Amino acid sequence: MYWERKLDISKVISHKSCFLLGPRQCGKSTLIRRALPDAYIIDLLDSELFLRISRSPGYLGEVCVDAKRPVVIDEIQKLPSLLDEVHRLIESRGIRFLLTGSSARKLRKGGVNLLGGRARIRNLHPFSAAELGEDFDLDKALNFGLLPSIWDSDEPEEDLASYLKLYLEQEIMQESATRNLPAFSRFLGVAALANGEQINYQAISSETQIARSTVQEYFRLLKDTLLAWEVPVWHQGHSRKTVETAKFYLFDPGVARRLQGRLSVVPGTTEYGHAFEHWVMHELATFADTMRVDTEITYWRTQTKLEVDFVVNDKVAIEAKATRNAKPEDLKGLRAIADEGEFQARLLVCNEPHRREKDGIVILPWREFVQMLWAGEIF
Repeated sequence: MYWERKLDISKVISHKSCFLLGPRQCGKSTLIRRALPDAYIIDLLDSELFLRISRSPGYLGEVCVDAKRPVVIDEIQKLPSLLDEVHRLIESRGIRFLLTGSSARKLRKGGVNLLGGRARIRNLHPFSAAELGEDFDLDKALNFGLLPSIWDSDEPEEDLASYLKLYLEQEIMQESATRNLPAFSRFLGVAALANGEQINYQAISSETQIARSTVQEYFRLLKDTLLAWEVPVWHQGHSRKTVETAKFYLFDPGVARRLQGRLSVVPGTTEYGHAFEHWVMHELATFADTMRVDTEITYWRTQTKLEVDFVVNDKVAIEAKATRNAKPEDLKGLRAIADEGEFQARLLVCNEPHRREKDGIVILPWREFVQMLWAGEIF
């Protein structure tokens, strides 16, 4: 089954080349086939083609004979040096390229800046709830995640395990950033347990017996390969002192749950609540990247442990709670942050059946949150 993606890639490259980046199996190839049926596709996973074009980059210009036809180069991070030839063809012949990859790290190392402002950059995430529409199932999303290949699988648990083994670990090894795969695997398991929490490099170093500097490099690696987000602290408050440490989220709730070694997350448990918060983060980041909304997502936590999960653009405070009956303590952080600045909205996104308001805080069912977010009514 195919679900329409919100990212209109045909519009994006109608006048300009573009990098389309995203973790493996996010649906880049499917999106391209649907949106650009006439594109000329160069797949660098084809070993024969890879060898030919790596030996003679000028071959690219020989096959790109129609300047009106977009050219897709799949897995561009496998051959970053090809960007020189791409640059030349953009300048000399006006060819529009869609360059796909799963690693921003290698592209930066390989000279992505050579294209300057000649190419846009778009990130493709796993499915959003808005893309799945009526087929979206919250419990399924929190347990198995939103990767297209997993969502549509008859054996999601088995396929999720295969994804982690065959893709995540291979991706890291291909980066040549670490050849100590057992150490990295230990790191992934411990880091996943800190998903949605403040990053404590020293604690993870002690738990995994990996040097702190290596742990820090591993976190950078996750971010560079688009497998994690780092959410910084909101520092714009007027009065209370805040903590200094950023929070960390893996890119997909199902991946996080599997790496944590949990069989499932069950409603009413702490783990379910953490997974729900993770999903809200995913939806916010996916909307911002897809719709190109100028967005800064931060979080607020004071040294006295008052906290709000997300502060968007200094103006919208969002707390995520999986509860079906919001209690006064669930609103504590949102009440406190009102003293720190002027907010357009303070929202508690939850599992209650109906929208209501309490002390200026909107208690918002998650389905309505999704509708408002993708309608551009939240920020």
